[in-house]
Amino acid sequence: MNLTRRAALALIISTAALPVAAQDRPVVATDNYPLAYFAERLGGEGVDVLFTVPGDVDPSFWRPGIADITAIQAADVIALNGAGFSTWPTKASLPRSRTFDTTAGLSDRLIQTDTVTHSHGDDGEHSHEATANYVWLDFELAQQQAAAIAEAMTRQMPDLAETITSSRDGLMGDLAALDAQGRAIGDMADLPPVVTSHPRYQYLGAAYGLDISALEWDANMDPTPDQWAALEALVAQTGAKVFVWEAEPSPGARARMAEIGLTDVVFPPLANRPAAGDFVSVMQASLTTLSEAFDAL
Repeated sequence: MNLTRRAALALIISTAALPVAAQDRPVVATDNYPLAYFAERLGGEGVDVLFTVPGDVDPSFWRPGIADITAIQAADVIALNGAGFSTWPTKASLPRSRTFDTTAGLSDRLIQTDTVTHSHGDDGEHSHEATANYVWLDFELAQQQAAAIAEAMTRQMPDLAETITSSRDGLMGDLAALDAQGRAIGDMADLPPVVTSHPRYQYLGAAYGLDISALEWDANMDPTPDQWAALEALVAQTGAKVFVWEAEPSPGARARMAEIGLTDVVFPPLANRPAAGDFVSVMQASLTTLSEAFDAL
């Protein structure tokens, strides 16, 4: 890291909530939690991972401030999800030699979607891109994203090559286990259709044989009467038996699901850091809950 970038990182260390000695370690900046988790696993204590999106903000809608941009620009590796996940990288001047799109090699595996315009509470109106971008919910593709980060980190941080290589095997093993867990769900007989609260789960459905219909519900708000009516109509149309929430709903909403005749589960897509656990542990628990829901039907 050159002196100019080192000084820039030292200047924003306190606002970025990194350790005091962070300027002495290489930095990986990411635009979502899964990539931050992969970098943390790969670099261990030898790197600092810069992911400063507040916990109550969807990273795909986050607008970094000037201090955030300065810190990101100074990072040794800037790992982006790509596939239209976040728009701010197209508006920021990021160093090309240190910026890596983790889905750049997956163009033939990306899922195209219809563009939908709607709003999310205080985040305002926005449009979903025509490419589904929660790519990591196909855990085989998550492995490829992790591999892309490992390659970028090795290139930019040659002194950590041995650490990255040894850590890579454990991370890939954990992601492969999640993929196997997902495939075991797909191998279950006569899986019924599923309704999800938001169109985040295209890759989960495509990878593991789930027939998913998606609604456009705000995770932070109880459904309106019109939304409940739309759900009941969708259930009648599809024969869905399972409903997937992206965040914990209110007890009243869960009770209403039972009245409709749906088994509901919470499956956080983990674009942001979970309040407890980590990427692997939360995904393991979510897949187990989903499997148990199908098994109980």
